[in-house]
Amino acid sequence: MQITKDSIIGDILDAYAEQTAPYFIEMGMHCLGCPSARGESVAQACAVHGVDADELVRKLNAAVNG
Repeated sequence: MQITKDSIIGDILDAYAEQTAPYFIEMGMHCLGCPSARGESVAQACAVHGVDADELVRKLNAAVNG
């Protein structure tokens, strides 16, 4: 799976929860199971939490693609 800024967080978590959840929690998304968090794109979540989306995408892809 190639994660982009447009990827939906719920889809990422469904496929790779164990590898990616720590990065979302690190950025301040502590309620990963709530409907709004699962339906947001990576870019939307980063905008709300003041996180660099490109940096998070790099971390997520490294975590899931080795």
